[in-house]
Amino acid sequence: MTAERLIARLERLVGFDTQNPPGAREAACADWVAAELRALGLAVEIDGFDEGRANVVATLENGPGPCFAFNTHMDVVPVGAGWTTDPMRLTAVGDRLHGRGACDAKGPLAAMLEAVDMLAAGRSRWSGTLMAVFVADEEASSRGARRYAATKPPIDYVVVGEPSGNAPIIAHKGSLRPLVRVGGRTAHSGTPDLGLNAIFEAGRLLPRIAAAHAALKAKVHPLIGSPSLTVTRANAGVADNVVPDACDLLLDRRLIPGETEAAAVAEIEAMLQAAGDEDGIAARIVELKPTTGGAADTPADHPIVLAASAAGERHGVGDARPIGFQGACDFVHFREVGAQGVVLGPGDLAVAHKPDEYVPRAELEAAALIYRDIALAMLPRS
Repeated sequence: MTAERLIARLERLVGFDTQNPPGAREAACADWVAAELRALGLAVEIDGFDEGRANVVATLENGPGPCFAFNTHMDVVPVGAGWTTDPMRLTAVGDRLHGRGACDAKGPLAAMLEAVDMLAAGRSRWSGTLMAVFVADEEASSRGARRYAATKPPIDYVVVGEPSGNAPIIAHKGSLRPLVRVGGRTAHSGTPDLGLNAIFEAGRLLPRIAAAHAALKAKVHPLIGSPSLTVTRANAGVADNVVPDACDLLLDRRLIPGETEAAAVAEIEAMLQAAGDEDGIAARIVELKPTTGGAADTPADHPIVLAASAAGERHGVGDARPIGFQGACDFVHFREVGAQGVVLGPGDLAVAHKPDEYVPRAELEAAALIYRDIALAMLPRS
């Protein structure tokens, strides 16, 4: 591994403005990533699927064996305010490398490029097919990963790059966001009794939502706990002097492995139906907002999990045992096409999406070696 080359790659990646929203800004970054991979001898496809938006799909065939892929995303969340360094320029402060995306997820991307570099230079050590699948639009709705899953060949093993302190994440929650419209009847606010205030009707629905959340606690995953249901937004009214005839509630339903989005929607619809039948509340789902997707997990004793833990122990991870992740990521879309894998990368999720986001340099360098070692373990030369 060449540490200077790794840092230089991260510096270039941070310099690309791929903020999402507004999105559709990954194309220039994708072009640069594709050029890096071509220079290493991989066959590269830039899969453009929207103006300014593209996936990079690169392949290196090296004899018989399974297909192993590195995956992460090129987009980042908006910069926001409160930075003490330039968010679009990699800045070293001690051992910390600051910049938007430094840990989520351009740090993992740079480390994966370095791992591919080492594997391409050491082809005598492994056999099979190595892929790099770097996607657009993870931060909003996983359109890039969904597109790959729908249009490209299956993968046997995948490592998804997200900040985990280089510990292997083997389970993550999914997310579902139904927009529920609660009905009422409009009236002049001076004669409110002539109408039916949709905000009050929504208030009557809230105890049922709270009860549904409490009931979900009966389901427990050993690494990520229970699913959940909450309200994250409420919107109503067209004017200050008009009783609103509709109130929209945005629900956030977190899923655990074993639950499906369809079943969760059906549960919510049944709750709304009961509210109508028993309390006369008119409420229905009018939209399912885009999310990253469902939940996924990998068995703790799967060879790729054992390989990830062993590689972490070799390269300085204090506790390399498998862990869970309360959020969602693109791993689920690779699981849906048959891949077993882990989510792993340098950095701490606690500093992602925040001002002065950073990745520790030592973790970044270790990640490249860990990624390489996992690939070598899963692509053995017989």
